[in-house]
Amino acid sequence: MLSPVGTRYRKQHRGRMKGVSARGNHICFGRFALKALEPAWVTSRQIEAGRRAITRCARRGGRIWIRIFPDKPITMRPAETRMGAGKGSPEYWVSVVKPGRVLHEMDGIPEYVAKAAMRLAAHKMPVQTRFLALTSPEIIRPVDWQGK
Repeated sequence: MLSPVGTRYRKQHRGRMKGVSARGNHICFGRFALKALEPAWVTSRQIEAGRRAITRCARRGGRIWIRIFPDKPITMRPAETRMGAGKGSPEYWVSVVKPGRVLHEMDGIPEYVAKAAMRLAAHKMPVQTRFLALTSPEIIRPVDWQGK
């Protein structure tokens, strides 16, 4: 599973997920993409499950790009611990995903295979997603995430 090699600080605040994604919201590498429509924390386990689903469905054909990385530590207190005594220790890593963020990209396979693979990966994600396809190489920017 994905996790950072090292971070400056072991623990982070929870933060907020207001607004839409300002970066990572366009197809950059492949021809097909999976785009998030809701804000959420996507764990490293969910990212790995999506990657495995895509790889198995595509039968190791084409290329896959994972456009999110879990760099936020989530802490948890031990079970049956009394109040106080500080913040818990980091347990797992998440990626903060805002609406419009591209999660996965694919290239080198037919559209119907990519659509099936992305559908399997979408079931592993905690957010609603949309399948995007660059139908021709001339199109640089896909349709806005709200469908406009």
